[in-house]
Amino acid sequence: MTKQAAAQKSNVSEISAGKAKRIDEHIIEIVSDSGEGAQKCGQTFGSVSGKMGNGVWTVEIIPAEIQPPARSKEGASGVRIRLGSKYVTNMGDQADLVVAFNEQVLYNRIDNRAFREGTVVLLENKWAEDPQPAIREQYAEAVADFKKRGLIIHELPLEKECLKIVSNARRGKNMFVLGMLCRIYSRDVQRALDEIAKTFARKGEKVIKPNHDLFKAGYQYAADNLEYHYEIPPEKEGVQKPTVVTNGNTAIGLGVMASGMELVAMYPITPATSASHYLADAFHLTGGFVHQAEDEIAAVAYAVGASYAGKTACTITSGPGMALKTEVLGLAVMCEVPLVVVDVQRGGPSTGLPTKIEQGDLLSSLYGMPGDAPKVIMAPATISECFHFIITARKLAEAFRTPVFVLTDANLATGVQPYDRPDPQAEWLSAPIDQSEWDKNVPAYDWDEETGLSPRPIPGQPGGEYVLTGLAHTRRSCVAYDSMSNQTGCNMRSRKMAALAATLQKPEIYGDKEGDILVVSWGSTMGAVQEAVDRLRKEGRKVSNVHLRFLAPLEKDLKEIFSKFKKVMTVELNYSDDPEAPLINDATRRYAQLANILRNQTLMDIDCWSIVQGAPLQPGVIHDAVLGRLEKLN
Repeated sequence: MTKQAAAQKSNVSEISAGKAKRIDEHIIEIVSDSGEGAQKCGQTFGSVSGKMGNGVWTVEIIPAEIQPPARSKEGASGVRIRLGSKYVTNMGDQADLVVAFNEQVLYNRIDNRAFREGTVVLLENKWAEDPQPAIREQYAEAVADFKKRGLIIHELPLEKECLKIVSNARRGKNMFVLGMLCRIYSRDVQRALDEIAKTFARKGEKVIKPNHDLFKAGYQYAADNLEYHYEIPPEKEGVQKPTVVTNGNTAIGLGVMASGMELVAMYPITPATSASHYLADAFHLTGGFVHQAEDEIAAVAYAVGASYAGKTACTITSGPGMALKTEVLGLAVMCEVPLVVVDVQRGGPSTGLPTKIEQGDLLSSLYGMPGDAPKVIMAPATISECFHFIITARKLAEAFRTPVFVLTDANLATGVQPYDRPDPQAEWLSAPIDQSEWDKNVPAYDWDEETGLSPRPIPGQPGGEYVLTGLAHTRRSCVAYDSMSNQTGCNMRSRKMAALAATLQKPEIYGDKEGDILVVSWGSTMGAVQEAVDRLRKEGRKVSNVHLRFLAPLEKDLKEIFSKFKKVMTVELNYSDDPEAPLINDATRRYAQLANILRNQTLMDIDCWSIVQGAPLQPGVIHDAVLGRLEKLN
């Protein structure tokens, strides 16, 4: 061990001493103006905690504008970290402790019901002495208001402490706060120092050292000045599996590489862009590359061209990008070209809420093309599934000669969670491109009458060349306007979906197999929904959950499962009418998107509850919504 490392370890031991209160979990938020590094602080804290074996779920708080006004409610930027002894599946309800870099951003979080009476707020106090009287008055009024609301306020001289180490506290306060939080929650200091070094590795020791110094100063400040000191030990059951800690977009990128795909074509769009950033850094290690096209249309056309040539490609986007890609996606369906499409959903319509979460693209993905264009739609529920579903999507795209859509969302994209380190399997990779001679007697679309499936010729195969057309065509890919050719093509493309549906399993029921209410969910809402169901069941309520991962085709035996409950309702993050709203009745009510599909598919009266407030669902909110339906049912 070097002298420097030994000295650092000694320093760590000294400041780590002290008794801590043992708790099972806490929810922490860090909020600031945009550009002050609150998200980096929180994600580092979450990563350290995940690597220590804790359950972690993070949610980024992102303002709608790129450069919102400073000290404004609308400009709140930051992160929420839910930290637990056990596996954590969602962001939870109200926060236990908040670090705020100014008082105005707290109002944004109050409006989002992020805090409760008794939430501890560690608040930067520099504004009490600001040169502008209006700001001093704002600060004083806000602090008085927070105390009236029941928040426990501690005013801290964060900037003054940081200025002892660096000349620009705005660029260092986040590492000071990271040190404070690591002391408060008994985090592994050396892991935190290592994470900081990794974050700033490209900038060298001149940047790493002051950030380490800020971290240590924050740690010591918390030890000397704050009464809060907790321990959240990870629950250990048997042998601990190796884990990785990533967000969903990174997991998507890892899945692309693990699947054997070698091309991702995309155009930058929030909240999908970080997937391309990660791939741009790492994809070359597996022989792949990212093509940044001039727009979304060019990106999907590039991916379809690559897939037609024999190597299935992927395109990653969000809702507005999906709208632009629509025509070419229809081409891929008609031509039966394998393609993986990742849609990181955000709020809509139009530009909508670029930085906020919504599950708004299910119906547009399923129906948003002219004519009949069946395709496969999957929705991962966890960050781990973001990885594994990409591998499955590539396999399905090639087996069924069709585009496969993977719907994630902003919650999964930016959230950080530890999960079992994947053990790469050779079977995940696609087979080498077939270069053997193609039998010229076999048409390009030699549909099997029962399954709709057909072998796929590759243009590079001797005799495998065929004309690709988006027009109605015969089995030999010849343009055809006769009624029977078009009918046959539609029949076969639809039959493939039935063939896939026959292979899907019956979904698991979370809870009892019969009861009063069955809550049906999809995507990133699973953790919050199941936590709400657990609370209701502890109260003696007969409530269960089914979480769907295949949305087109749907999983098996849903009608049979639904028939065992008095009421079936979906919980979703997209729009539906409140049944109690003015002018809303059975004839005028609009249902949430999955509810619409289930009503159509099962011909059953499927109810729904949904909101579009741009934030992930909280278990408490779901609990209250389902409880309201139960009371009406009884």
